[in-house]
Amino acid sequence: MVSYDGPIYDAHAHLVSDDLERYPRDKPFREGAVEDSVFGPGMIGRPGGMHGPNPVNEKPTAEQMHDWMVEQNVIGIAAVQKGLIYGTDNSYIVDAADIYPDEMRAVIIVDPQAPETPDMIRADAARGIIGIRFFGIGVEDKSKWLSSPSALEAWSLANDLGLLVDIEAPAKDSDVLITVIEQMADRFPKLRIVLDHVFLPDVRQANFGIDERFEGFKSRDNITYKFTSLNMDFIRERGFAPEDVLRRVVDFYGADKVMWGSDIGTSSGTYAEMLERAKDATKYLDDDERRKYLHDTGLRVFLGS
Repeated sequence: MVSYDGPIYDAHAHLVSDDLERYPRDKPFREGAVEDSVFGPGMIGRPGGMHGPNPVNEKPTAEQMHDWMVEQNVIGIAAVQKGLIYGTDNSYIVDAADIYPDEMRAVIIVDPQAPETPDMIRADAARGIIGIRFFGIGVEDKSKWLSSPSALEAWSLANDLGLLVDIEAPAKDSDVLITVIEQMADRFPKLRIVLDHVFLPDVRQANFGIDERFEGFKSRDNITYKFTSLNMDFIRERGFAPEDVLRRVVDFYGADKVMWGSDIGTSSGTYAEMLERAKDATKYLDDDERRKYLHDTGLRVFLGS
């Protein structure tokens, strides 16, 4: 086990209410959004693989999350909307962050094609959200979805309001978004763009899939990356070691651009187990890189601290 006693920032935590009347769970983002062919056994709570036949799959409330944070020395989280439960109804994630404003800040999901999106962004920005999330799972034409005139309005509004843009790494057809993301990073050079799950590279490829396709991401300072529990599951289910892949990610992008995210609420394991795995994944990082990955980069990117 890797020893690390410093503070931790969690850049990717999903919160889910236990109040089913006030916050109903019947608003999926879109039909067919779960991609079974990619997230099979051993992934996101599905029996099998490293988590065994009865995986723990916690979906914490804000109150539960607060208690776990205290136990694990986690000083802050990005509270990321859970799209496959709430869709674009961001009521709970915004309300949850309001309970612990010094610890939790919300990232809402928006549909860039929906006419209500600009008003939603403005209203939630007034309540203190730190970012918007584009959740393209289940979208057929991802490039058009993220670069249309209505999408550009959402990008521009996030830039004007000082919000970051968080992009879910689609398990399918992610390459078609590379050019779009590069173009938006250039168009809005001060806009913070965060890519979930290091954009899900195919770790079976040379250099664990972190290759020349991502040179454009690497060269743009306003693009950063989350290396999460989902990545660690993906890596281990394919027979590789997370510490080897994280070393490659940090070598390629730099520790100033890579941050830890638990993916609690989606990935399997208790929060304590996720923290232990995160620390162990830093086996080949030096002390400065380890602190940046576990704390400094996430805090700076999400809170400007």
